[in-house]
Amino acid sequence: MTRGASRSPWSGQTTWVGRVDASLRSFLRTETGSARVVVVATVAALVWANLGPTSYESFWHTPLSVQVGEWTLSRELRSWINSGLMTLFFLVAGLELRRDFDIGELRERRRFTLPLLAGLGGMLVPIVIYLAFNAGTATASGWGVVMATDTALALATLAVLGPRFSDRLRGFLLTVAVVDDVVAIVVLAVAYPEHPSPVALLVAAGIFAVVVLARTVGLRYGPVYLLLGVAAWVAVSVSGVDPVVVGLLMGLLTYAYAPGRVELQRASDLFRLFREQPTPQFAHSVRAGLIAALSPNDRLQHLYHPWASYLIVPLFALANVGIVIDRELLARAATSPVTIGVVVAYVIGKPAGIILTSRLVARLTHNRLRPPVGWAAVTGVGTVSGIGFTVALLIASHALSGPALNEAKFGILVATVVSSVVTWSVFRLAARLPEARRARALLGTADEIVDLLVPVQTDRDHIRGPAEAPVTVVEYGDFECPYCGQAEPVVRELLAEFTNIRYVWRHLPLTEVHPHAQLAAEAAEAAGEQGAFWEMHDLIFEHQDALRNADLLHYADQLGLDLVRFREYLTERRGADRISEDVDSADLSGVSGTPTFFINGRRHHGAYDIVALSAAVKGAFAQAKIRPE
Repeated sequence: MTRGASRSPWSGQTTWVGRVDASLRSFLRTETGSARVVVVATVAALVWANLGPTSYESFWHTPLSVQVGEWTLSRELRSWINSGLMTLFFLVAGLELRRDFDIGELRERRRFTLPLLAGLGGMLVPIVIYLAFNAGTATASGWGVVMATDTALALATLAVLGPRFSDRLRGFLLTVAVVDDVVAIVVLAVAYPEHPSPVALLVAAGIFAVVVLARTVGLRYGPVYLLLGVAAWVAVSVSGVDPVVVGLLMGLLTYAYAPGRVELQRASDLFRLFREQPTPQFAHSVRAGLIAALSPNDRLQHLYHPWASYLIVPLFALANVGIVIDRELLARAATSPVTIGVVVAYVIGKPAGIILTSRLVARLTHNRLRPPVGWAAVTGVGTVSGIGFTVALLIASHALSGPALNEAKFGILVATVVSSVVTWSVFRLAARLPEARRARALLGTADEIVDLLVPVQTDRDHIRGPAEAPVTVVEYGDFECPYCGQAEPVVRELLAEFTNIRYVWRHLPLTEVHPHAQLAAEAAEAAGEQGAFWEMHDLIFEHQDALRNADLLHYADQLGLDLVRFREYLTERRGADRISEDVDSADLSGVSGTPTFFINGRRHHGAYDIVALSAAVKGAFAQAKIRPE
């Protein structure tokens, strides 16, 4: 029941069977990590295409067919990747957007309005710019190329070049990019069909109606949805519309939710039964119980996201980026309305559309709707959104052909490089601002979603540090948890480094994993009743392997406590209700294990070494300085 053995020693956590959390940070880590593989695949494609252009094209034009009786579906290898494997990529995009709507940042619907409009503005302005260069020509049909942002590469670029302490910045970019992806795929399906077949589209619509019905009645049998998804993909493919839209729709239909106590307790009970009777039957029951506790969205994300990020997108790049870069192409590109239109649309149009739309919405709503970050960060999101790549290449392969297609691909590559350089410049300039202006420019003044749903109460909570400090660090911990023991010296170092923060300890004894955790928590409360909570807290962490009754009594005696009062307090379990309140507050805040930290009400994800926690605290101080009174 512990996890993190293969991780950083400062990122382990004991899982609480009371909650399971699908973190945005996990999604971002996968996206940014896969970007390296995409870059390698891009370089490989360019090298292959320039050293052996004939072999490159002939390989990806290899025909592959699927035949059932007299019915045959035949596509080239490149087309199977672009329309087949990429369906899973857009399934993941749909899943993430649905997760954000159900339990993420977008659960407050008003927070979706500005990123939605910014995303639309970031598409319309580039389209106008592209058409200004290509109006009245055959290449005007390529207007859809400049719509979308490559989420993986944009997030990776932001992780390297952007500020270190703003999760809201990355969340804002993710929302804008996913909006781009959704609209771009709809445009791909509607504006670039091949030999459209209304009958096949009606069949596909009927299949989706069955999917919605199955979802409504609560059917959770995965193979049924897989079969329906494949049938819908085939129907849409036959209709002439690019079938990647099937992945997006299936993702948006897959709901996400935080597991309930009933399901999690049932999974825990099944696991205990298996420990008592380790039979294949009980093993099957445990597996089914654990799966049932997770939402379909969580399960599919876990299953497909690594494959989409580390295999499908790099394979797509390998199959599509390869162009022969010679003098002829460079000469054409220098004057090509396609190349110039793509570069200007992405490098200038994208940031202009996102920034101007965000400004306009904020002004028209009198700042009721404003970006979750400062305007320098909005500018950085705009410039980094000029990295189109994946979806841009996908639409280009449908909208253009021949020399125009190669000119568009070259423009996409140039725009990716230039947008990265411009993004670097934006954040370097922001870093030169005075501290107060820099904080406001990067972090803004918008209110965050508060993850800590039960606020700190000075007359109830156990607090170290000034009661009115501008930054509050709350830890949900378990006295027997080895990771909490590992975090304890880090917390002390943090308190020594920042004298104007307050640290709050809240109990979360994981009794299913640590049998002595509840007793240790009650002993700390018993000591607290005599004014020695923190002294007992520190002693317990120094002796995590000795937490039986006799041990705790020895610690009380060592602290000079009244042993009669201490023993009565434990015997009558007077601290149980107080600990139960902490556990309930952890449940409300979605805490999934120990240790879990909240900094100024915002959950801290990732490692809890001194570097990570210090960076998070510094970000909280910066935010506190610009918070409106």
